Amino acid sequence: MENTKVLISGASIGGPALAYWLKRYGFDVTIVEVTDGLRAGGQAIDVRGPALEVAERMGVLNRIREERVEMRGMSMVDGDGKELYRSEEHTITSGDLDSPDIEILRDDLSRILADAAGDGVEYLFGDSIAALEQDDDGVHVTFRSGTTRTFDLVVGADGAHSNTRRLVFGPEERFISHLGTYLGVWTAPNFLGLDRWQVFHQMPGSSWGGGVMSVRGNEEVRVYLGFESEQPIDYDYRDFAAQKKILADALEGGGWELPRLLDTMWDAPDFHFDSMAQIHMDSWSEGRVVLLGDAGYCGSPLSGQGTSMAMVGAYVLAGELKAADGDHRAAFAGYERELRGYVAANQQLALTNKARVDAQRDAQMGVETEVVDFQDFGEIVNAFTVKDY
Repeated sequence: MENTKVLISGASIGGPALAYWLKRYGFDVTIVEVTDGLRAGGQAIDVRGPALEVAERMGVLNRIREERVEMRGMSMVDGDGKELYRSEEHTITSGDLDSPDIEILRDDLSRILADAAGDGVEYLFGDSIAALEQDDDGVHVTFRSGTTRTFDLVVGADGAHSNTRRLVFGPEERFISHLGTYLGVWTAPNFLGLDRWQVFHQMPGSSWGGGVMSVRGNEEVRVYLGFESEQPIDYDYRDFAAQKKILADALEGGGWELPRLLDTMWDAPDFHFDSMAQIHMDSWSEGRVVLLGDAGYCGSPLSGQGTSMAMVGAYVLAGELKAADGDHRAAFAGYERELRGYVAANQQLALTNKARVDAQRDAQMGVETEVVDFQDFGEIVNAFTVKDY
């Protein structure tokens, strides 16, 4: 087998999942991660459809089930906290509670996948790729720490704002499509005393507002606050103080518990803020460099499928490299051939979900809108068949 020395940028979901499969197939794997360890925080995410099959083949499905977020249901409230409706059949964050899908905190799933990949994976925490140069012999990588190393292949699994993609394919503006919403997520104390429950409030005249869900045995909550913005906002992705101010200003004067929730934001150690956006690319690879998950085909949280696409993508990418005996040209072509249709359907699902939310908002305001032909969520989610490698 050729091209067995692989560098993966990013240690969230796709990176550790890919490392597991590559190690199993005999590759030598290094992961570089800009944070000092596995990143804490993040929203509750869903493992669905073919990703459940991938998790089972990895031997982690039972553990994911054991650490799943347990919800009894949800409430929607008005600005005074009056309950407008409740459901014990579905929630905003995970959908139908009786489905086989598994909702789990992002950091918990990341840890489970990293544990599964094992000690044989080399981690370079607190570092990132500063520059890379390809030739017939490999990819020569310069890290921000100043060290230089050569790898046979490089995989960018470093998110929608992928540094790897920027270095190899060009500026983010070429590939990103904003969906008109910004979302902040962080951990806070469970001051509402929620018991396996989530409460959301939709601001009048908007598709967004915020909510909380109890997690980790009801000891804490994950907070979700968002707002609409037709035009992209220019801000520094590394300046968390500025991002917090953007969110606070946008939601100033909001009802329900929004002011108290915003108060918990300022000292939150795991604050995350970003736009709802998608990444669209004509090709996910260039020479010896390939993109995985959100870096190459982000569907946005509106799809509910980012995690599943990353896990399935990791399985397929590793499998195609195995099948091609490390021939990256054949493997990368097979990777795209297998996944393009699945990715396109799930990215369209996000647009459909957004249209559904917008239609509900307009109906509340008495605005007549065009009827949307909503897709069958389950049909899209389960459309991909996991093959053997």
